[in-house]
Formats: sequence, structure tokens, C-alpha cells
Amino acid sequence: MRRAAAAAVAGIVVVAAAVATSSSTNGSRLPSAKKCPIFPRSSHWNKRVDRLPVHPRSAAIVRSIGADESLHPDFGAGFYEGARIGIPYHVISRPARRVRFNFEYADESDRVRYPLPRRVRIEGGPRSDGDRHVIVVDRRRCRLYELYRFFRPARRGGRHRAGSGAVWNLRSNRLRPRGWTSADAAGLPIFPGLARHYEVKRGRIDHALRMTVPESRRAFIYPARHFASDDRNPNLPAMGQRLRLRRGFDISRFPRQARIILRALKRYGLIVADNGSPWFITGVPSRGWDNDQLNTLKSVGGANFEVVDTRFLRKPR
Repeated sequence: MRRAAAAAVAGIVVVAAAVATSSSTNGSRLPSAKKCPIFPRSSHWNKRVDRLPVHPRSAAIVRSIGADESLHPDFGAGFYEGARIGIPYHVISRPARRVRFNFEYADESDRVRYPLPRRVRIEGGPRSDGDRHVIVVDRRRCRLYELYRFFRPARRGGRHRAGSGAVWNLRSNRLRPRGWTSADAAGLPIFPGLARHYEVKRGRIDHALRMTVPESRRAFIYPARHFASDDRNPNLPAMGQRLRLRRGFDISRFPRQARIILRALKRYGLIVADNGSPWFITGVPSRGWDNDQLNTLKSVGGANFEVVDTRFLRKPR
């Protein structure tokens, strides 16, 4: 995760129009936490954008991300350098040990006790030098806990460390305070934007997916709350920028798993959540993924995407 040095907020928050032009879903639920929605159906993550107009700077923004670059699924089955590919998560039901953290971005983190399973799964594995995200869903309270750059104590009795941490009520559309980061650079939750294998198994993904871009601008768009750049170039994407796969792109030739993901990218699109590699979309590791099918997504070039004008997407109450 690349963050701007300055923590002060300057940017553009797009004001939604009074009349929505897209429909909401019913809000998906985890099979292991059926009483908890993955945010309300009115959440921007769960709203279709296939009928919204194209953003006036769409072509320039797509070029800045990489029109000649290709979609890349940053998840799958198996291992890479000893770690499962993707961002794992835990669902807990029994009381777990709750741990306090020393945060690098303490003034923008939720400084509460975070529930940690005994064998916590870290993105990239315990030796990773990457973002090291940890995600925990408490199904009794319908709370989502997310950590960035998780580290265990260096010595017995010491405190756990993390770059930042955020807690979300899965039944609420409440956002981070304006200008606050989360476990993601955009100040967004990570979990609702992950591709999960059980969704593809049932035949549909009913939400937008999280994506990274090589460079963003010093701005954020609702529902993002934080920027991660000092560049004000209007042709760069803002955090929270929404993109979708063009309606006319033929997905019929793709195998089933890839086709279901591409259909979601037409209907719900992508949300810019962090700086990183171009067109990388994130998912949960699973043995059920077919890597050969997922790799066909790499034939989809960036030029096949367009930026959505989200001014006409109603803000949830």
C-alpha cells in the first residue's frame, strides 16, 4: 500500500444526484455468517452501474491506468512463494482473544481490541514483506475487522503491531471519518470487494470488485475517504473511482469461472482501492479456483474498460 505523506484531505467528493439510475441487489451473505449481510443492499459495493453514463474523462483515465495492460486476477488456488494466492479471511463465532495494537497510523485507526484466531492467516504468509492484511468477521456481532501490515510481538509480552486497523458494522453504510485511511489506502473496507469462490460456484457475483492502479491522484470519490498521492493530474484515477467492462465485450468464449467474474465487471464494475499493479483484482484463496480458467482473464485488455460517472448513483442513507 502506497500512502501520501500528508494526511490532510483535499479532493473531490462527487455529490450523487437525487434520482438513481441503477438498481440495488439484495446484499450477499456469507455461508458461514448467514445473519450478517456483506453491507446493506444500498451500499455502493452492491449497486449495479451498467446503466450509468460514462465519465467525461474516461478515455484519459483508462490510458493512465494502462489501456495496453491486461486484467490480472491476484488470487487463485495453490501457493506462490510458500503462501496462498489472495487475501484470506476468518469467520469467528466463539469469543476469541482480543488484542490491542500499536498502529503506525494511529490517528486514523480504530484503537480497539481486535479478535485474533490462534492461527491467524496473513496475506502473503507469515514471512511476507507485502501488505500483510488480516481480515476477521465476527458473525455474532456482524463486525468486520481489518488490519494492514500485521506483525506479531517481537518479544513475549509485547504488543502486536500494524500499519492501520479499521472496524466495520456489516449492517451499516457508515463510512470512515473524512480523510481517514483504513486497512486499504482508499479508506474502504477490503472484504466486500473480494472475489470469493462460493459466489462463482453458485453462478454469480453481486458486488463490485477491488482493484489497484499504478498511480492515483490526490482525490477521493464517494465512498472512498482517503487519497494516496500528491499528484493533482485530473487524468489519473481518484481513490473510489468506479470502472466497468464495456457492454459490448464478448464474454461467451471464456470458461465458466472467468465468465462469471467478467459478467460482474460489466454489472457492478471495479472500485479503485489502492496503488499497485494495473488492473489487479483481488480475491480469496481457495482450492476451488481453476487457475487455468482464471488466467484467461489476462487476455482482457484495459482498453475494454470505461470509467463510470457515479454522480448519478444515489448515496445510501
